[in-house]
Amino acid sequence: MTQGPVLQGPVVQGPVVIVGAGHAGFQVAASLRQHGFAERIALLNDEGHLPYQRPPLSKAYLKGTSGPDSLMFRPGKFFSDQKIDLISDRAVSIDRRAHKLLLGSGSFLDYGHLVLATGARNRLLDIPNANLEGVRYLRTLDESEALRHRIGSGQRVVVIGAGFIGLEFAATARGKGLEVDVVELGTRVMARAVTAEISEFFQSSHTAAGIRIHLGVQVTSIESHGSNVTGVSLSDGRHMPADLVVVGVGVLPNVELAAEAGLPVAAGIIVDEHLLTADPDISAVGDCALYASPRFGGSLRLESVQNATDHARCVAARLTGDAKVYDGLPWFWSDQGPHKLQIAGLTTGYDQVVVRGDRGQGAFSAFCYKSGQLVGIESVNRAGDHMFGRRLLAANGSITPEQAADSSFDLKSALT
Repeated sequence: MTQGPVLQGPVVQGPVVIVGAGHAGFQVAASLRQHGFAERIALLNDEGHLPYQRPPLSKAYLKGTSGPDSLMFRPGKFFSDQKIDLISDRAVSIDRRAHKLLLGSGSFLDYGHLVLATGARNRLLDIPNANLEGVRYLRTLDESEALRHRIGSGQRVVVIGAGFIGLEFAATARGKGLEVDVVELGTRVMARAVTAEISEFFQSSHTAAGIRIHLGVQVTSIESHGSNVTGVSLSDGRHMPADLVVVGVGVLPNVELAAEAGLPVAAGIIVDEHLLTADPDISAVGDCALYASPRFGGSLRLESVQNATDHARCVAARLTGDAKVYDGLPWFWSDQGPHKLQIAGLTTGYDQVVVRGDRGQGAFSAFCYKSGQLVGIESVNRAGDHMFGRRLLAANGSITPEQAADSSFDLKSALT
């Protein structure tokens, strides 16, 4: 695919203020300094930790083999050395006319450019007893830390939602000796994210590990004795015992700050192909951004480390005089028990799936096509296929379904 237009422009004048210190916010700050930006950078962090990585929270960190320091992007010294003001506060409102950000402490931050990296938050259950202490979510370090101290061998846990987070947690909990039931309203696991071929493999793998998966049913209430969770009631009339309930039913983008400032929002903060909002002095990046994508011919909001960090690098380059259309290729991963799932491209809307590899051996890829064009590759324990897909799709290339199905076909030959 051809690169979008390059809009060389002046370096932004005045401080850059970044709201949110997740993958996107941290990367904006780090990339600005890498590009030689010399003015003030303020990174607003509303969590009581140094900026940290989220993916290990449902996997390696939850196992309890490492401490919080293993999650941090950089030690505290990095921020002082790079003259990045890490501010422990929350954003309350934006005064666009005065170029000021009001903080929860009552103080203001002046900005030359404001970057909204506000991320997303857990979608909450709206059923009886959903606010009990034994009903937990898993998105932040504090939530993961709390779960580390709650889970132990012999406990019974019900996981609500069979998406990435729900299944990652389920696999970790089962590995620690818990009795695990997963309840999912859909007809297959990870149905919104992957092909049926991938769903079937992971459902079989989790079942073989002793995880009980219940499809086409939902939790209607949490059962309790006093303040303690004792189980859940299901829509089919069953009752399932539980000492702990973990909820993974998706997230909601944090758009309120932008909306209250009069910026257009929908299923995210609306930005153009340069990740600019309707205000030329405000950008939005990462999980909160609904961005115009020339590559896919529509608007996307993606939740991935790749999307967050690539958005951040694009905005940092623009703010230092090198503006390009954002055209990153999406890719994702999920570690579930012994298996690694990797996805290159966007596999929604496919009309043909070709399997390459050996499902029985737990090493295969699903090549997804739409009207004969390769749109994405989902790989299980086949890192080579994944890297091939990232390179080929980034170049807007393709191979035929027949080539994908032919194990003797050299994938590398398609990259030359």
